[in-house]
Amino acid sequence: MGNTSGGPVDTVVFVHGLWMTPRSWEGWAERYAARGFRVLAPAWPGFDREVTALRADPGTVAGTTLRQVIDHYAAVIRELPSAPIVIGHSFGGLVAQVLADRQLGAAVVAVASAPVKGVLRLPISTLRASYPVLHSPVNRHRGVQISPDEFRYAFGNTLQPDDSDRAWRRYAVPAAGHVLFEGAFANLDPHSAAAVDTGRDDRPPLLLIAGGEDHVAPPSLVKANAGLYQKSRAVTAYHEFPGRSHFTVGEPGWEEVADYALDWATRMAETPATVDSMPSGPT
Repeated sequence: MGNTSGGPVDTVVFVHGLWMTPRSWEGWAERYAARGFRVLAPAWPGFDREVTALRADPGTVAGTTLRQVIDHYAAVIRELPSAPIVIGHSFGGLVAQVLADRQLGAAVVAVASAPVKGVLRLPISTLRASYPVLHSPVNRHRGVQISPDEFRYAFGNTLQPDDSDRAWRRYAVPAAGHVLFEGAFANLDPHSAAAVDTGRDDRPPLLLIAGGEDHVAPPSLVKANAGLYQKSRAVTAYHEFPGRSHFTVGEPGWEEVADYALDWATRMAETPATVDSMPSGPT
């Protein structure tokens, strides 16, 4: 589902990440709507409830799988009259990359993305941030809440403690343990939902954004993910914002990241690229 007409793209679909809900996109959604875009921010299956309700009953997200999340967003996009811009954060960035592999979207942006299958080495900071779920196999079938201190390490390390705790209260919900286990062990699963054909030439343009101080998806991880696409002649770009954490979608200065993502995506979507006319590989 590409934007073959080369006309204006008027819709943005947001994909939230692990430990988050669509609320994490509230600033971006308002900003994009003010620029005239139709904004859709569907929740993952099981996450279509208020933050307080999800915390009170983590069992509602315990059975959510990565494939269910991907298929849910694919169904939303296929119902649209034309291809949207797709923007995902964290595990939503992984979902966005799989959607691109399915040729869904006019342009795709993965912000602080979890890696697709094929990245073989996870940084220590990524493993530490994932420890609240991965330390016990039992958590594969649970909704696992992150504590304020754990949130501060994983998301709020560039914030003042009080600001990080405030963000935890507003946004943090239990993680779907199954999804994190699927991502962590994707390379051992021949049928992993995190697999993409990184060599294909007919996917939408893809931008991977990293934050310089991100503990969950540090630049080395995002660069390794971007490097998987080097054999593809489709457009792949990499951009790093120094000093930003994994909460780059909400920490002060998020507007710069939001504007860069949208400007890049609209430029790519509205100028149909052929594999012969656009640069390839991370830039």
